[in-house]
Amino acid sequence: MTTLDFTQVEIQNLITHHVGNKLRDEKFYFSNEPTNFSEDTKNFLLKYFLLPVKTEEFFCFTHSIQLERNDIYMLAENIFSKHKKFIQNSQYIAKLLYEQSLHPKIKEGELNIALFSNVVLDDEVIDAIGIFKSETDVPFLKMKNQKSRFNINHDYGFEIKGMDKGCIIFNTDQKNGYRILIVDNANKSAEAQYWKDDFLKVKPVANEFHQTNQFLGIAKNFVTKQLDEEFEVSKADKIDLLNRSVEYFKTHESFDKTEFEKEVFQDLGIIKSFHNFDSTYRQQNEIELTENFNISPQAVKKQARVFKSVLKLDKNFHIYIHGNPDMIEQGVEKDGRKYYKIYYEKEN
Repeated sequence: MTTLDFTQVEIQNLITHHVGNKLRDEKFYFSNEPTNFSEDTKNFLLKYFLLPVKTEEFFCFTHSIQLERNDIYMLAENIFSKHKKFIQNSQYIAKLLYEQSLHPKIKEGELNIALFSNVVLDDEVIDAIGIFKSETDVPFLKMKNQKSRFNINHDYGFEIKGMDKGCIIFNTDQKNGYRILIVDNANKSAEAQYWKDDFLKVKPVANEFHQTNQFLGIAKNFVTKQLDEEFEVSKADKIDLLNRSVEYFKTHESFDKTEFEKEVFQDLGIIKSFHNFDSTYRQQNEIELTENFNISPQAVKKQARVFKSVLKLDKNFHIYIHGNPDMIEQGVEKDGRKYYKIYYEKEN
């Protein structure tokens, strides 16, 4: 498990640019000098930049032909090695982001680029580069005591816990595209993909978190979208397979594909169907997975949230299924009404 410590981090340099939406012909403004901030403000800045960062999934820079053709990768390398050209390289980064701001829903905003020192990643003390875009400013009230009364005014700013988009590039594993953490609070929307895919051009690092997360996703898609096209299965049966899939990952420290298939799917026909689906899915989505890997508990916890164990019957009943499928029976009455019969040993 990766460990990350920001307790001794320092801001060596910070600059702020304004980046608009190129499609709407909004402008961009480059700063030519570093951003000023007080020592007291520094603590709030660090919270704003670093609090949203999660260490679950690491990324690295990539390119279809040659890593050195990834622009942000090369600019990061320049900043790490040539601190004196920090301002110039930060302007290049801002210009690249502007060139990729082509979706009509992309908001204009301030782009902060920071050079950090004293970052501890897996017991290694390194520098890091932060690229943070602030898009959503909110109103806030200021109350000032003026001797015999208070004056109340308002202003606009960014919430400390409200970072819109960001990434931190750690100065380690350079030959493989560095190690990167990404913040993207709008990552489910189509327009948000420009940050990760078009601007940064990154891919997940194939560690235990990525492997666990991806394989559970494949298993879920197979059960929910493919299984009943080839086999006659009830919704209760599908929920049982989903439960068994998660349970395998919760009760094992390492993953073995053959073992997983035997314990979860059991039936040879279903296993063969899964082989075909798995192969096609990986190819279509350009996913590379090994057949054996250590299981990440963090990835299991994340995926378990989306593995639905609820059987919804019209608008009248929701049945939560967590265990033995032999305790539930499905049938149809003579008058055509469908039913589920549920067995239990004791009422809690």
